[in-house]
Amino acid sequence: MWQPEPEWVALPGGTGTSTVGLWRAALGDRPVVIKRLAAPLPGDPVELGEPDQVGYWRREADVLLTGLTATTPGLRAGAASVEEDHEGITIVRDWVEDAASSGLFLAMALGRFAGADVPRPRFLARHLLRDRVARVDRAGGWPTLARTTVADVADHLWRQRERLLDLVEALPQVPQHGDPTAANLPGREGDDATAIDWGTLGTGPVGGDLGYLSLSAREEVEPLLDAYLLGLPAGFDRDDVVLGAQVVAVYTALSRAEWALARVAGGQGALASKYRHPAVAPHLRALQRTFPMMEELLRL
Repeated sequence: MWQPEPEWVALPGGTGTSTVGLWRAALGDRPVVIKRLAAPLPGDPVELGEPDQVGYWRREADVLLTGLTATTPGLRAGAASVEEDHEGITIVRDWVEDAASSGLFLAMALGRFAGADVPRPRFLARHLLRDRVARVDRAGGWPTLARTTVADVADHLWRQRERLLDLVEALPQVPQHGDPTAANLPGREGDDATAIDWGTLGTGPVGGDLGYLSLSAREEVEPLLDAYLLGLPAGFDRDDVVLGAQVVAVYTALSRAEWALARVAGGQGALASKYRHPAVAPHLRALQRTFPMMEELLRL
């Protein structure tokens, strides 16, 4: 049975559907991060074995094995090795020092990546937002948000989800990282960001990665949009970018807020008294950032 070495140091955020853990270690004088992925077992969700689904278990390993993003403009992967056994996969990559890049730099890098000519093998996620919304649907939708001040808006957007998903899937579909937070885009090489965690790499609506980034960036949405458009090659429509960003940001923020609130809703006290809970407050602040976008979507 695979086990981490005793001297490895566990890193936070290293568990998930297929991720066993993350560790920092050293190979000689080379600092590295080790990620362990577990192969699906009987009874695990079917999507783990579907190459085009958001939860496909070995996507990050396939990205690294094929070198798909080794030289792409905007975002690129650092050096890494992949070893597979009958229980799963071990990924060893170089430790990437945090370059403290601004949201504007990252937005421009995402725009450049969106315009890249990237091969589209079977293992890319094809309907990232739709798959994420479907996962929320299977869990019951957004019932906790019905007890908040955004209840009416959330209800309307939930009922309109299929129509809005159809709209963004009709937009130009471009390469996207799928989880572009500052923590997943830590390094910098010239005009490119060194990205990690390629488990959600795929194709999606132009502007989609921008909407995702906007939820955690320090900068306001408009300058982030301008930076993304600056990186995006000519030929794309600004309105398409705005729509893609709005739908991804709004549905992601609402789903995260539902998840965070549902975790604390069962405790004592009114739900509103828990808005400042440290596990809830960041998601509500991100949700507030999307209010102008929600207003635009309500007009569609």
